[in-house]
Amino acid sequence: MTFAEQSLKAYVAASHRIVFFTGAGLSTESGIPDFRSPGGLWSRMKPIQFKDFLASDSVRQKSWKRRFSGENTIKLAQPNVGHKVVAMLINSGQASCVITQNIDNLHQESGIENSAQRVIELHGNATYAKCLSCDKRFEMEQLESLFHSLGRIPECETCNGIIKSATISFGQSMPEYEMQRAQQESLACDLFIVLGSSLVVYPAAGFPELAHRNGAKLVIVNREATPLDGMAKLVLHEEIGTCLSTLL
Repeated sequence: MTFAEQSLKAYVAASHRIVFFTGAGLSTESGIPDFRSPGGLWSRMKPIQFKDFLASDSVRQKSWKRRFSGENTIKLAQPNVGHKVVAMLINSGQASCVITQNIDNLHQESGIENSAQRVIELHGNATYAKCLSCDKRFEMEQLESLFHSLGRIPECETCNGIIKSATISFGQSMPEYEMQRAQQESLACDLFIVLGSSLVVYPAAGFPELAHRNGAKLVIVNREATPLDGMAKLVLHEEIGTCLSTLL
């Protein structure tokens, strides 16, 4: 165990209310590629803006075609050691929650109890969809079967509204309730641990700063340097699973 890993273990042991903040780097260890990295999805195809999705049926069907074409890495992925350590600390009561930028549902699948309250999804969830008018939920397996049989996703059968993946698209407002919860948890914690986030996407990246300004220790575990490394009490440029396995 390195000195930095020993320090992380000591900080965790001394803390009473930990908040985890997770980004794409946590899920890359489960085989889900980072959208922003070279060779990632957004380097191969331009993201669809929310306003364009709303304005055009052809854009909506293009979005669904992207969603249901090729290998579904999210569907195939399994929680890794990092997810399981986060779940262990939340279920033990030492950590209050995980604030995540990820949309893959792996925190829920890792066994976090009462995950509806303890997993705060800032960018939504890609494993289901919702009607933008009546909020009816649709499972992705149901929609994929419908798309392959009809060649399109129709409007909501209940209210004729637009059905959209339950993720936050470019130009779409951040979810108000989740943002409020993330702020409350950031202000209440004594240790804020970032796992696998580049900390360049705002407003999400503002929560580590908020926790630090309020007196919490900030720890960053990320393979690459981040803009907030200078304010962190501890920075580990290591693989997350290897690093967190020392907490088991």
